[in-house]
Amino acid sequence: QVQLVESGGGLVQAGGSLRLSCAASGRTISTYRTGWFRPAPGKQREFVTAINWSTGNKYDADSVKCRFTISRDNAKTTVYLQMNSMKPEDTAVYYCAAVGLYRGSYSLGTSYDYWGQGTQVTVSS
Repeated sequence: QVQLVESGGGLVQAGGSLRLSCAASGRTISTYRTGWFRPAPGKQREFVTAINWSTGNKYDADSVKCRFTISRDNAKTTVYLQMNSMKPEDTAVYYCAAVGLYRGSYSLGTSYDYWGQGTQVTVSS
């Protein structure tokens, strides 16, 4: 079984920055893609950003484009989410997700097999 553990959440003022981490442990998988999601009104999970491990291609939701950046470490065990110019509407629990092979669009939660427990991010105005 693969475990994903998020960290780095907290309280930040609007305009500030936070960096989230998603560390993978347990059974080693050749990860195809890792993404970040957060709940949103009317949605179970809102896509935030994702990275394909083999190509390095990155995908961002329009709401975070040019503010959030996803990256990975060379050992391919940790993914980071750098969040800049944060807004109160970014307040949410952020979940890391991973999948070992293609199972659908990067923006759909159903395309991922493994999920972390989430980390709370609060942006004050």
